[in-house]
Amino acid sequence: MRRVTTVAAALAAALLATGGLAACSGQDEPKKTLGAFLAGWPGGTLDAIGFASPSGQRIPADQVAEELRGLAGEFRDTPPALSIAEGPKVVEDVATATVTVDWPLPGGARWKYPTTVRLGKVKEGWQILWEPAIVHPELTAGDKLGIRREPAQRGAVTDGAGQPLVAPRNVVRVGVQPNAVQDEKALIRELDAAFKSVRGEIGDVGLADLPARLKAADGGAFVDVVTLREPVYLKIKPRIYRLPGTKFVAEKRDLAPTREFARALLGSVDDVQRDDLVRSPDKYGTGDKVGHGGLQGAYDDRLRGTAATRVVIVTTKPDKSTSERKIYSTEAAAGQPVHTTLDVKVQNAADQALASDTKHRSALVAIRISDNAVLAAANGPAGQGQNFAFTAQVPPGSTFKVVSALGLLDNGAVTLDSPVACPARYTVEGRSYKNSHDFSIPGQVPFRTDFARSCNTAFASLYERLGPDGLNATATTLGIGGTWNAGLDAFTGSVGTGGGATARAEAMFGQGDTIVSPLAMAAATAAVARGHWQQPRLVTDPAPQNPAPDGPRLKPESIAALKTMMREVVTQGTATQLKSVPGGPVYGKTGTAEYDDNSDHSHAWFVGWRGDVAFAVFVEAGGNSTDTAVPLAGRFLRAF
Repeated sequence: MRRVTTVAAALAAALLATGGLAACSGQDEPKKTLGAFLAGWPGGTLDAIGFASPSGQRIPADQVAEELRGLAGEFRDTPPALSIAEGPKVVEDVATATVTVDWPLPGGARWKYPTTVRLGKVKEGWQILWEPAIVHPELTAGDKLGIRREPAQRGAVTDGAGQPLVAPRNVVRVGVQPNAVQDEKALIRELDAAFKSVRGEIGDVGLADLPARLKAADGGAFVDVVTLREPVYLKIKPRIYRLPGTKFVAEKRDLAPTREFARALLGSVDDVQRDDLVRSPDKYGTGDKVGHGGLQGAYDDRLRGTAATRVVIVTTKPDKSTSERKIYSTEAAAGQPVHTTLDVKVQNAADQALASDTKHRSALVAIRISDNAVLAAANGPAGQGQNFAFTAQVPPGSTFKVVSALGLLDNGAVTLDSPVACPARYTVEGRSYKNSHDFSIPGQVPFRTDFARSCNTAFASLYERLGPDGLNATATTLGIGGTWNAGLDAFTGSVGTGGGATARAEAMFGQGDTIVSPLAMAAATAAVARGHWQQPRLVTDPAPQNPAPDGPRLKPESIAALKTMMREVVTQGTATQLKSVPGGPVYGKTGTAEYDDNSDHSHAWFVGWRGDVAFAVFVEAGGNSTDTAVPLAGRFLRAF
């Protein structure tokens, strides 16, 4: 009781000496003053409230606001929720209340604790008796709160056999020690030559800034140049190991099987970026690892788990050094795995097939026919991390003749040997269509020849036999344009038949407004090989919600005829380069898809299957498919 009386007396004396403080009306109760303080604390809007020290000295409101922000430390941009838990209880001229302080922590957790706020009554009303312990009972002047994050064990993305695709692998950090360099120019020249010899496996290693970095570093420092996977390092070790100044550190890092392995599909795991913190300040904290793009980004919440969090008080000592003491902590919760259907061998074959083309964006999707599992989704190096295999929206060109031929066979409009002319040009409502390189076939030829030789004009001439909705209906039975979910964002396609006769004619050979993705065409091709469409499966756990039902059984006689024609594309048509590929017969269809008004500008396609694997190859602006897409398909098939 004596302490309360002393505080009140000191406060009153100080107010008399200073002429009083700004305060709430003398009619206000202490609870109203406390409520105004709690309302103003998060935003630092305290001008309507009076403050004094416990000894009664006046404190300006803006000083209190500044001290609140300083004490909050790393919490300053995430203000707490505040509520009165008990009181205020008034004893003479001092009121005491218990306040609950509830801070948000990164990751969605909360840190909640009680603190004490005291108020003093003076002539003008009630004043907050300001002290750092209001923010937290253990805080003193000059302290501040800090957050320390310890990331949880990240969940694995696994392949179809349940093995982690990203796992600890041996790497070697290549560096330079400045005071051990004898000839800087010679060293950089030798390193550059060695790195360029394995450029296909490591990309470009920039050395232009190395002289400046060496000059700025301490003489005995390790200046990082590049980190190499161990097998790549061993290839160039004889060239760089004994160069004066080079130093090497062996360690392990979590990596995919190869540098390019399903790179766009998997995404990456990086240090949290500013954009992440701005977008989700309650989810991430400094030091977190965050998935970006692909599966790592789409399933980041599941894979990341919950980091351990420590709240500390940071105290600055007289010598400017700091110390920390923990006042609160949460336990880490490991992330959960994401299981996929990827096959390492098939994915490597797909990546290798596309690796040599650095000029064109390209993609290759492979699907196991027997269970619709996505075995590979590769994107060429020119794609710069974009998952073109799933998200491209491009015309399919003559690969779409697989769809239109199936429709024509289904409704009896043609048979394998129905005579269908293949003129150099065919006109629909004033619009003229032509074949690639303006070829034509004299006379009436069997429909199977039109298909094998990829005759656009023949297909354009048949558009009326499918009626207004026939082509779209057939495409739907093959999953194109449907609503389905393989476990990652993907474009399923769109058939452009809604613009009249010309639109229907050019859709017959995959032009106009008809657009697809490589995944959509691989799934459609697998449907032909299987006899019905099934939704492609990439992610099996967590299973995608609302999977699409299987498509209808396709007419056996139509499928048999279509398979015959797709085999003849390889044996005597536009893809004879694949005739000698080992491993069983290849079925397929080439496609050259114009994408603007210049007939020399075209994408290149090949879709097909061998054994139990259906696939689609796409090369943006690849020109003639026989020059680009078909050879890539051959490399892929030979690689596995």
